Amino acid sequence: MSDRQLWSYKEIAAHIRVQPDTVRSYRKHGLLPSPDHVEGGKPYWYADTIRTWVARRPGNRGRRED
Repeated sequence: MSDRQLWSYKEIAAHIRVQPDTVRSYRKHGLLPSPDHVEGGKPYWYADTIRTWVARRPGNRGRRED
């Protein structure tokens, strides 16, 4: 079953244990996947999109997912 919950910068940051500004910087530098949805100019990603990205991103070093 897929997780279609939409996450903002805040939820992504909490998931990977960084500040929201860090996630914004990742996007600015092309390190974050394209948003799955944009509403009112704000980007959102499906939780599954982010979990897949986290598992594949460089420097993951086996971080544990919650």
